[in-house]
Amino acid sequence: MPEPCRKMSANQRPRLDSPSELSESSHSGILNERVLVLVFQSIKWDIHALCRTASVSRKLRAVAKRLLWREACVYRAPQMTAALINGGRISVDWHALAKLLFFCCGCESTRHFQLSQPAPGHFLKASRFSKTSGRSFLTRKCRGDLLFVSDPCEHPMGGDVEYDLGIYRGIFGGFMRSRTRACLVARQVELEEKVRCPYCGARVWSMTTARLIPKSAAKRLGSQDDRLEYFVCVNGHLHGTCWLIPLSSDEANTDNDDDMDGDDDADGTPSRYGGVNGFGSPESSN
Repeated sequence: MPEPCRKMSANQRPRLDSPSELSESSHSGILNERVLVLVFQSIKWDIHALCRTASVSRKLRAVAKRLLWREACVYRAPQMTAALINGGRISVDWHALAKLLFFCCGCESTRHFQLSQPAPGHFLKASRFSKTSGRSFLTRKCRGDLLFVSDPCEHPMGGDVEYDLGIYRGIFGGFMRSRTRACLVARQVELEEKVRCPYCGARVWSMTTARLIPKSAAKRLGSQDDRLEYFVCVNGHLHGTCWLIPLSSDEANTDNDDDMDGDDDADGTPSRYGGVNGFGSPESSN
């Protein structure tokens, strides 16, 4: 090589990567889907960690929406998710399902259920969903529908209020083809104006207005017929409230041995309903 060219090569500045190239290279490891899955497997799909990861960037949020929320649901509630997807024939909004599994939506007053003050939403350490409970929320002609419903999350109201507030949630499998939806459409029940689904943001039907709340729902919840309300959104998510009747010590120690058909638990301790219902500290939803 001629001397001038050799000098130019020696004195030439190294080429700097463009900001976009630097960004891609610095995040390549964090965006590796297999690495992310292995990391979350090692921490048992901790929901708080997954929420923080999904908020880092749009790319990570996209990966979480497409992959991570699904894997979290499958890991934490395998029987329930297998039943809901029906062998892969039914699509599921995995982010909404994950939020429904691990977040109590809280509640405010509605026209059929009045509160002295709103109850805030919060993350749950564990909760239990049951097909057996779900059947109690279906009228006789709709008993063939697939519905999972959680045990109610207990919110002590304090003061002179005699009852605890119960907040529960659930999800239909194949809601578009369900008899429940067919009944709502046939009865021309109008969608609520002021209430939205806390899990997907869709519009909802009031099952109180539709007169589709069977008496067995109050019995399952430990409430009274006129002391509960729930809504079902157009995507099949259910959320509701009730006033819980105080239980004696004998009733609280009674187990429901027939209540394990198709249930999915998530690392909790026994609750007053024979399932699991451990709660973390209250946190607001993003």
